[in-house]
Amino acid sequence: MGKVTGFMEYERIEEGYRPVAERLKHHREFVIGLDDEQARVQGARCMDCGTPFCNSGCPVNNIIPDFNDLVYRQDWQNAFEVLDSTNNFPEFTGRICPAPCEAACTLNVNDDPVGIKSIEHAIIDRAWANGWVKPRVPRVKTGKKVAVVGSGPAGLAASQQLARAGHDVTLFEKNDRIGGLLRYGIPDFKMEKHHIDRRMEQMAAEGVAFRTGVMVGKLPEGSRVTNWAKQTVMPEQLLEEFDAVLLCGGAEQSRDLPVPGRELAGVHFAMEFLPQQNKVNAGDKVKGQIRADGKHVIVIGGGDTGSDCVGTSNRHGAASVTQFELMPQPPAQENKELTWPYWPYKLRTSSSHEEGCEREFAIATKEFVGEKGKVTGLKTVRVAWKDGKMAEVPGTEQTLKADLVLLAMGFTGPVATVLDAFGVDRDARGNVRASTDFRGGYATSVAKVFAAGDMRRGQSLVVWAIREGRQAARAVDEFLMGFSDLPR
Repeated sequence: MGKVTGFMEYERIEEGYRPVAERLKHHREFVIGLDDEQARVQGARCMDCGTPFCNSGCPVNNIIPDFNDLVYRQDWQNAFEVLDSTNNFPEFTGRICPAPCEAACTLNVNDDPVGIKSIEHAIIDRAWANGWVKPRVPRVKTGKKVAVVGSGPAGLAASQQLARAGHDVTLFEKNDRIGGLLRYGIPDFKMEKHHIDRRMEQMAAEGVAFRTGVMVGKLPEGSRVTNWAKQTVMPEQLLEEFDAVLLCGGAEQSRDLPVPGRELAGVHFAMEFLPQQNKVNAGDKVKGQIRADGKHVIVIGGGDTGSDCVGTSNRHGAASVTQFELMPQPPAQENKELTWPYWPYKLRTSSSHEEGCEREFAIATKEFVGEKGKVTGLKTVRVAWKDGKMAEVPGTEQTLKADLVLLAMGFTGPVATVLDAFGVDRDARGNVRASTDFRGGYATSVAKVFAAGDMRRGQSLVVWAIREGRQAARAVDEFLMGFSDLPR
């Protein structure tokens, strides 16, 4: 349990950041991880609760008290073995997960929680540095073939698990590189892409075949979903060639803002803006790249994607960055008696906000205004919320200057045409209808076709996608073999 009295003796230690002036000059990671002694002290704070809520707070059910104790004892290799048993990609979650496990930490009831995410980060970085992360090649091949569509965290996790079970796995990705929104949605300053490349080498050694630039089904004309596919494969081809198909695409349909002036140049979805910068960082040339240099930028949407737009705009050298949120400003501190061990409602300030950003809450956009076809500003109004209903506040209309507007209001669901092509049933939200029952879980209404990740459960976290991929892999394995030794 770490040190018996550790939670009373030691304070939480946060990971550090490089100075703002330094990190704004590049798109590389800037987090300063814990050193060995800091990680040991954090591990010492774990109380090894009789009921460790952190385990259930974590979507992949990481065995957190065990690896905390091992880090406290400086047994790093066994700490990695424990972490690796439940999480395929701790280097992803250790960097970009919001850490629901920490919200559920028992110490969080009346103190600061254990720095679980920072410990996970320290474990996996040490594991890679020491060569402990190795391919796990199956001893026996089953002869079964599985197609996984979509190479985000759900598709990657499912592919790795299925390959380790001995199946021949082909992972299809419509874009030119593997990784889905890990590759082209998350900025490099939050997670550099060599982490994905390194896992691809491991997975290739385990037997996963990667096919990039392949669109399964056809996107509708005018779709703004990122797509660099050079080849189209129709669902019937996959169903004929493979014994099972697992759909792991993302919830890529961005929520639009259909107000007057939406057609003006300079109004873009976040997922038009962010992938371009990631491609440039990878050495590609992007014709007509959307840039924020010297512009007054307004980001509409207060979530993580909006924060990523803020950080990227600041690195471009924006004249100003303002972020809009329709909802009222949350309290600085959560009501722990009301919310623990669940994810709390409170104000969250990201590293991108700290780099320079005005944040406006309870504000709505009524119209985009412009000159000569280009956006020059937004007409806004303050809003008030009562009994769950929104109403405009009279006399609060104003026009704000904007040369670039980025829409980051979340995603409405997966690409409908892909699902239509397979003919799978959908739920009321437009996601694939597939249950998570122990028997027959993740199966769609179409024989041999399964679904997992955002395409099944809607827009969510990377760690939830990994969980879905792992559990769907077990369901597919059981479908193919009649039983499965893969963990749920």
